[in-house]
Amino acid sequence: MLSAQSAPVVRATLPVVGASLTTITDVFYRRLFEERPELLRHLFNRTNQASGAQREALAGAVAAFAGLLVERPDERPDSVLARIAHKHVSLGVTADQYPLVGRHLLAAVAEVLGDAVTPEVGAAWDEVYWLMANALIAVEARLYAEAGVADGEVWQPMEIAERRQETADAMSLVLRRPDGRPTPAFRPGQYVSVRVELPDGAHQIRQYSLSTAPDHKTWRITVKRERAADGTVPDGEVSSWLHTHAEVGGILDVSLPAGDLVLPEGDTPLLLASAGIGVTPMLSMLDHLALTSSSRPVTVVHADRSPLDHVHRDEQADLVSRLPRADLHLWYEHDAHRSPGTNVFTGRAALDHLDPAPETTAYLCGPLPFMRAVRGELLAKGLRPAALHYEVFGPDLWLAK
Repeated sequence: MLSAQSAPVVRATLPVVGASLTTITDVFYRRLFEERPELLRHLFNRTNQASGAQREALAGAVAAFAGLLVERPDERPDSVLARIAHKHVSLGVTADQYPLVGRHLLAAVAEVLGDAVTPEVGAAWDEVYWLMANALIAVEARLYAEAGVADGEVWQPMEIAERRQETADAMSLVLRRPDGRPTPAFRPGQYVSVRVELPDGAHQIRQYSLSTAPDHKTWRITVKRERAADGTVPDGEVSSWLHTHAEVGGILDVSLPAGDLVLPEGDTPLLLASAGIGVTPMLSMLDHLALTSSSRPVTVVHADRSPLDHVHRDEQADLVSRLPRADLHLWYEHDAHRSPGTNVFTGRAALDHLDPAPETTAYLCGPLPFMRAVRGELLAKGLRPAALHYEVFGPDLWLAK
């Protein structure tokens, strides 16, 4: 909760700060990397920095947090915090890094807004930052404790037990511990980070969903080779490296599982909606439901470019068939006729023919336009906003829109 003296200052200056946040975060990253260039090489995603996506995500998170502090002063914005905290834990972020970030972020505010940042304004926004930072530090400390590791000690060697080409641009890797011990537990829907050393010596980190249930003795990740659409940013550095170099018997640095998009216990209806590589966390949920002989009603929606681009297509259909109250609905932009079965449609996903029960919990994963469209349709059908959950692969630009 903001102090009595800071709340009116933040409320009054939020429109001005919010309008300049993308510029502020641009200056912030410039200042940060000038002082600590190794952070760009070994922690931050260089592709997202080149595209500006990370800047937009940070701006959106700060604006969302400050807005909630002002609009709902008696509530803690856990929905904003949890997603960020899990991402930080998957990267091994520790509490001692927050003062560095705070110093450069507040200096960037002062540099961009100039004389408008009076001592009173600076103090109020310093309070906003540390409310957010201390809340994140507390959540991250709890997550580290629950995992049984010291803060930041999330990395472990994992051996590649299997490699399988799933589509022309996606392959899966089955991972096991080199010492033969069981892999750490996780919750269906979570992800791990993978850290690789690139040819220039930089260590880059990316997150990949665990695409099977936690009941197995191994982990599986599915990696789509990311390609630049227009040449303005490089191809995915880590995905390209993995497609080229990851072979059976190789060792990868992999984090402990993290992520707050997880399957809830209970018997309420579920709707799992995915597009493209967003199918991977849904596979983990479906696999878990099948292995536990769940009788929950489950509606599965997936959209893709074509059946040949549909990663784990046969596996998804098999898992749905093993659930007595589940049904699968597929949309393909091209060649839908090549996918046998019912409920296969041509075009982009549309939920016109679906009638989810009001108590349904929905999970969305895929490109942002897909998730926004599906979320809007589900809200129009009467689902509660609190029952709609999503996962973004990459910076959470949802908050920036």
